[in-house]
Amino acid sequence: MPPNKPYALVTYRSEVSAQRGHALNGRQLQCGDQIVTLYLSYVNTVDSEMWGCVDLPPGLVLVEEFVSPEEEALLLDAIDWTSHDENVTVQKVLKHRRVKHFGYEFRYDNNNVDKDKPLPGGLPQVCVPVLERCVRDRHTEVMPDQLTVNQYQSGQGIPPHVDTHSAFEDLILSLSLGAKTVMDFRHPEGRSVAVVLPGRSLLVMKGESRYLWTHGITPRKFDLVPACDPKSPAAVTSDLSNHSNLTLSRRGTRTSLTFRKVRRTPCDCGYPSACDSQQPTAPPSPPSLPRSQTDACRLEAEFVHRVYEEIACHFSSTRHSPWPRVCHFLSSLEPGSILADVGCGNGKYLGVNPEVIAVGCDRSSALVQICSERGFQAFVSDALNVPLRSDTCDACISIAVIHHLSTQKRRQAVVEELVRLLRPGGRALIYVWAVEQEYNKQKSKYLKETRQQGPTGIATDAHNTDLSGIATDAHNTAQDLSGIATDCTKVHREIESPAKLSVHTNRTAFNSQDLLVPWHLKGGGRGGCNQGSGGDEQGEQGSKNTLDPHTEAQAPVPNTAPSQVFHRYYHVFQKGELEELCVRVRGVTIQRSYHDQGNWCVILEKTGDR
Repeated sequence: MPPNKPYALVTYRSEVSAQRGHALNGRQLQCGDQIVTLYLSYVNTVDSEMWGCVDLPPGLVLVEEFVSPEEEALLLDAIDWTSHDENVTVQKVLKHRRVKHFGYEFRYDNNNVDKDKPLPGGLPQVCVPVLERCVRDRHTEVMPDQLTVNQYQSGQGIPPHVDTHSAFEDLILSLSLGAKTVMDFRHPEGRSVAVVLPGRSLLVMKGESRYLWTHGITPRKFDLVPACDPKSPAAVTSDLSNHSNLTLSRRGTRTSLTFRKVRRTPCDCGYPSACDSQQPTAPPSPPSLPRSQTDACRLEAEFVHRVYEEIACHFSSTRHSPWPRVCHFLSSLEPGSILADVGCGNGKYLGVNPEVIAVGCDRSSALVQICSERGFQAFVSDALNVPLRSDTCDACISIAVIHHLSTQKRRQAVVEELVRLLRPGGRALIYVWAVEQEYNKQKSKYLKETRQQGPTGIATDAHNTDLSGIATDAHNTAQDLSGIATDCTKVHREIESPAKLSVHTNRTAFNSQDLLVPWHLKGGGRGGCNQGSGGDEQGEQGSKNTLDPHTEAQAPVPNTAPSQVFHRYYHVFQKGELEELCVRVRGVTIQRSYHDQGNWCVILEKTGDR
């Protein structure tokens, strides 16, 4: 599978052989302890551009065969995973790996170290010759005093991150032992480089690669690696070109030793936007509305993508029951229909209609992993560029996704991408959060703080079960669109979006269309796994339990640990704005539009006239 791509290419020597291979489409095969279903598309040719050698991120150095096989064996033997001697080390089992800390414990609740509480054991003596060689070879000028050991089984990884600036000095040394893997580096502007880390190799991170680029390991059991030409840099871009020089590498158990030097003074690096030491002590100034494509990418990366990666488990725990009207749409699909859920989250809509072929995608690799664990077909993808063939889907849904795009151009591009995926006659359902949380004299559950109790003690809301008024018909929608421009102008004067994004107060009416919505991660742990439900403030409020959504306006789940607050970017839509966005896209008609519990919703049909 190419880097960051959820598909693979197979080349045949003859057209006849390729046609025979295509007969495997839909076949279920046994792969180890898993059953794999093959979905194949036949193409005559692919782009024939050669893979270009790409530069490593500035400041990144990879030294292969830095330690000998004998040294590797000694280092692995010295890491005793059966020992829990807290006088020497701190050992933890995380969701996707297990870790040991030497010298100082790295705290995952605040992503930092307690510099006044060193671990008495120091670094293992077996590491000293390796570190002395690092100094002798001028990979570092100082001896590290902190070691984090990570052990990854096949299929495990670590989310993209930047090591905390204030915790450690510039240079980071990472020694890979055991099986090879691929580490993904990504620049805030979107450039990515996948670096192959062979066993016994040393990765040196400093400067821009350490302070600005995120690095992470995608959880999967196979990596795409160069098949030959070992003299070329062991890095590839995410652009798919000629694939003949690449091969699949099955992952095994990998152990990494990451050496760092604890920082004693504030960081004064040249990357203040990513540096916690150089942020003001007062609450940080909210970001501004984007003025360019680069600004938009940065805003969404920080206040959408990173946030959902951090809160994925906790977010998923609040997303149990699907929305009734979305279920109504999905249940109306013909058996055998192909459905794409773009922005599928934890996949709660992928299993609603078992008679359709459903596939989901999401920008968060952590949420996609949850989908996989629940047995759904899903892959990591940006909603702006879904790697599925055009005109192949009978239906698409985009539930609570488009309001996270920070410019009108990007929001329209997502609608265009949904339409591209649809076959002529196919339909798309889109939900976005509405400015109007009170509509037709009814407040949405987001604003409601009390509920009537039904006979069983469960809160009831007739709105949840009433499907009779699901939408206006296409004729009425077309008539309503004639006044969109005037209506939008009026609302814009009432709700002016400030230059700086405001932080929304949960459970209150919106005073701006572009804002940051807090998410309280109970316990402060990464992902909030196994924690109680927190504020259910986004466009799918109430979906944890359709009849009784637990929100912060009600009694909170008991939790003595402090909450960690994340801010998510939203553009809340005013009446008529979603329809206006959709009519700008060629080749579609709006079948229906409606307001559903604080959301504006449309159903589009592709006419094929594009």
